[in-house]
Amino acid sequence: MDRIDGRTSDQLRPVAFELGIAPYAGGSVLVAMGKTRVICGATIEENVPRWMKEQAITGGWLTAEYSMLPYSTQTRKPRDIAKGRIDGRSVEIQRLIGRSLRAVVDLEKLGPRTVWVDCDVLQADGGTRTAAITGASLAVAIACRKLVKEKKLDTPPVQKLVAAVSAGVLDGNTIVDLNYEEDKAVAVDFNLVATEDGDFVEVQSSGEESTFSNGQLDEMLALGRKGIAELIAAQRAVLARLMVTPPPS
Repeated sequence: MDRIDGRTSDQLRPVAFELGIAPYAGGSVLVAMGKTRVICGATIEENVPRWMKEQAITGGWLTAEYSMLPYSTQTRKPRDIAKGRIDGRSVEIQRLIGRSLRAVVDLEKLGPRTVWVDCDVLQADGGTRTAAITGASLAVAIACRKLVKEKKLDTPPVQKLVAAVSAGVLDGNTIVDLNYEEDKAVAVDFNLVATEDGDFVEVQSSGEESTFSNGQLDEMLALGRKGIAELIAAQRAVLARLMVTPPPS
């Protein structure tokens, strides 16, 4: 099928990672997937939440926060602080980011530390949650490598890379990595989070006033896994360059 931007059904938007975008963070990445741009920063604190101490839980913790900056959308989005509460969508997404990263970080190996992952959407054109997870995975990997470099840990606690991508059914056809116009029009909405070895972390799929068949689900899974493999390869290429060239200070 012909897509709005000329891509094939299995083609991702152009992907780019810019490192060191927030120098005070332990690891930071500006991830771009097409016109969607998200700053992901990982900050490591040498303490754990009080509830872990009270319950005598060993190891560390990782948590995430997500926000869309007011100018990230075509119509200005008021800041959550102006409304006095975090909107439900932001809560859902930051919990998803946290779950996705905790699935691949050895919290025992991390030790009594907290990894704060902050994802701020600069420009939204569909797939902000999946871009945030993909960028945050790199940011956390870089921050944890610094712990080893600083001799605070022997080995990084990140066990695997993780990435995420959207898919959907549009006019009866399955497509991957939806932009905003496609996201508005799809009959089925799908998000996949998976690790570099293909294990699933989370699968989200829902009909938008529609149903979908087992065959369509299989097609979306196949497109999602192919897309995630490409994203992981792009992440690995960035990390490989870091082994040669240190990140910006």
